[in-house]
Amino acid sequence: MPPPSDPRPPAIPSDARPTARTVYIFGGSFTGVSFRGTGPVDELSVPSETTVEEHDLVTDGDVLVGGQSSVEFGLRGRNVALGERVDIGNDIEADGDCRLDTWCSVDGNVLVGEDAYLGERVTVDGHLMVSGDLDIGDDVTIEEGFEANGWIVIRNPVPTLVFYFIVLSQLLRAGETEAADELAEALADGDDVRDPLLIPRSAEVSDDAWRVSTPATIGDDCRLHGNVRAESVVVGRRNEVFGSLRAREDLSIGADTTIHGDVTSRGGTVTIDAGAHVRGDVSAGDLVVYEGAEIDGTLRARGEMKLVQPSDSEADEVPDDEPTESEEPADDEAPDDSEESSRVDDDDASGGTGEQGDRSEGASETDELDPVDETRSTAVD
Repeated sequence: MPPPSDPRPPAIPSDARPTARTVYIFGGSFTGVSFRGTGPVDELSVPSETTVEEHDLVTDGDVLVGGQSSVEFGLRGRNVALGERVDIGNDIEADGDCRLDTWCSVDGNVLVGEDAYLGERVTVDGHLMVSGDLDIGDDVTIEEGFEANGWIVIRNPVPTLVFYFIVLSQLLRAGETEAADELAEALADGDDVRDPLLIPRSAEVSDDAWRVSTPATIGDDCRLHGNVRAESVVVGRRNEVFGSLRAREDLSIGADTTIHGDVTSRGGTVTIDAGAHVRGDVSAGDLVVYEGAEIDGTLRARGEMKLVQPSDSEADEVPDDEPTESEEPADDEAPDDSEESSRVDDDDASGGTGEQGDRSEGASETDELDPVDETRSTAVD
């Protein structure tokens, strides 16, 4: 219990069990920080190995959601922080801290492994369970009651988790990337620093569609449900997206990624790497498709369409990996020395395999093999 001279209201014992549908009104104020403007949540960023399981969005790292967003999934991550007026359609499970800013609503339970911070007029339709301390604001509604192992108090200082993101965002704005990395490693207490799941302000995330007005980036080895709508979209490798992709600008699909829907760019370039599989139509301003990509639907391009063979780039990389002497006849090829030497001379004259032998004398043969000049592509009006 705080000393009698402390102006704060007395703490509620952790074994308190309020009845259902009770509104808790506490004195004091709760200092909140809403994620507005160009801060740490200025794009949709889905880290690698993020999956949608049943009705939950699951990731190993932190989860940051900008203000006035709607997420119909539940959230499961390490630390979870929500901006103002965020609606969550299912449970929240945080291994570390959980911070709900003012006017947030959770249509489910909130399970917190460490400390929890609830701003003013937060509504939790389910049960609140906190392993650590609970800092709570005015007019908070917890319909099925709560329990906490630590103190339940009112605190004006900014929570540690939010303070961490404020300092980190200021370092990133100033371009101090090295200092930001050192701060992140120091505050991680030796744990692996993992990329957070970022959902920008005013986003709509549901099983039907992920709608944002910012760029969207999806990492590797993800499994997502819903159509993705963003300013630009970058999809990594070995992903599976059960929905379509649509962007106003460029759109890129990595190798071994499967898209169960259409891929559309209003005026940008769509790039589909080798091994990718699009189970729908592709429409773009410019289209670049690498050999080995599989597209079940039709291809439409208002500008240029290129079909690129990866063997072109591999041919240019081989001379850099092998020494010059490897191009000369080996001992087991000695009986064909005369034929081999004449063949090499012919290749040198035509700028073929004798490129390495003439590299020191000039760059004419190298220029001829430049992937920009020798790209085997097909242009379609």
